[in-house]
Amino acid sequence: MSAAKRAADSTLYHLSPKGFWKKFRDAVVVNPEISSGLPIQGINRYPPPGSRPERYSTPATKASDPAQNPYWKRDVRRTYPRLSVVTQTELSALLIDHAQAPSYVPTSSQSPQSPNVLIILGEQASVPAASKQPVDLTAAIATVTSAAKAYSESHLPPTLPIAYKPWVPERAPDAPHDPNAYFPMRLIK
Repeated sequence: MSAAKRAADSTLYHLSPKGFWKKFRDAVVVNPEISSGLPIQGINRYPPPGSRPERYSTPATKASDPAQNPYWKRDVRRTYPRLSVVTQTELSALLIDHAQAPSYVPTSSQSPQSPNVLIILGEQASVPAASKQPVDLTAAIATVTSAAKAYSESHLPPTLPIAYKPWVPERAPDAPHDPNAYFPMRLIK
């Protein structure tokens, strides 16, 4: 008796059918001692959910202030990509300025805090690009390429780093065939 009282009762906290449905369940179910699985509302969870008198209030954040949260900042459906347009005259001015930039970069013998370098950089930065005459793009490219070659056989452009050795085709010995026969196939390894 004492061992039976210590064991958990599977039907203690669950609803059980009454009347006709109890007789029907006892006749149809395989194990009539098993619980229905429906918890008793007042015993299973105390206090039951939804019984608290307080109401939840959303904490105030920066997003909850309509003055600081306009709709156009929140409307992600209309964040279309914006095109960036560079005209040929702007591109030619950029090319020419970039080609002249290395003359203003301090060399390793000069200290970076040298005042004359800062004055040169300040003077170059203070000159507006609009005051220069617009140059045609083909003339700008010709000017930049004639001033210094960008790449040569000793100074090649950068290549993408790859994790494997690139395949170099090599001629393999031909397959056995009659030396006087026409054999157009070439084997490459």
